[in-house]
Amino acid sequence: MTENANRTTARKAIRGRPYSIAEFARKYRLEDAEAKRLFYKFGPSSTELDLLMAAKRKPPSLSTAIGQ
Repeated sequence: MTENANRTTARKAIRGRPYSIAEFARKYRLEDAEAKRLFYKFGPSSTELDLLMAAKRKPPSLSTAIGQ
């Protein structure tokens, strides 16, 4: 196999629990198209997506604490 073929089939490890697109869009009040774009570009990792949104200075709209 060529190096390019290996790169396209390799999967990135998921850090944190995975988000669904709907959960990610709801948490950050994103339009469906924008949530899908970011989700497919960065993957379902909650850690990665939360870091991305923090860098964009977009706070979550829902509390992530249990019981709130």
